[in-house]
Amino acid sequence: MIQVEQIWLATEPLDMRAGPDKLLARVVDVFGSARPHCAYLFANRRATRMKVLIHDGLGLWLCARRLHRGKFHWGETWRGQQVQLTSEQWHALIQGLPWQRIGVEGIISIL
Repeated sequence: MIQVEQIWLATEPLDMRAGPDKLLARVVDVFGSARPHCAYLFANRRATRMKVLIHDGLGLWLCARRLHRGKFHWGETWRGQQVQLTSEQWHALIQGLPWQRIGVEGIISIL
């Protein structure tokens, strides 16, 4: 089982043709390093596709997700190049829900 302790979202779009090596270089550029047990999330410009790079302590996992309808509610660049997500925010994001509105106990409080 992959253990993920921190989830980081990059706010700048990524070319989805990027493979694991290019994505790792982008992680180092945006986040400073690829730390064990961390997940790094990237989306394309239209926010319809997402790639996730996970460092499990031994190697890298590259995952992809695509929405056929709608788009992911991605982080705004005014927050900076990176945003840390909670587990509840991560689950909302991958389902296409507005993760920015998830409160302390996983409750959506603003529509």
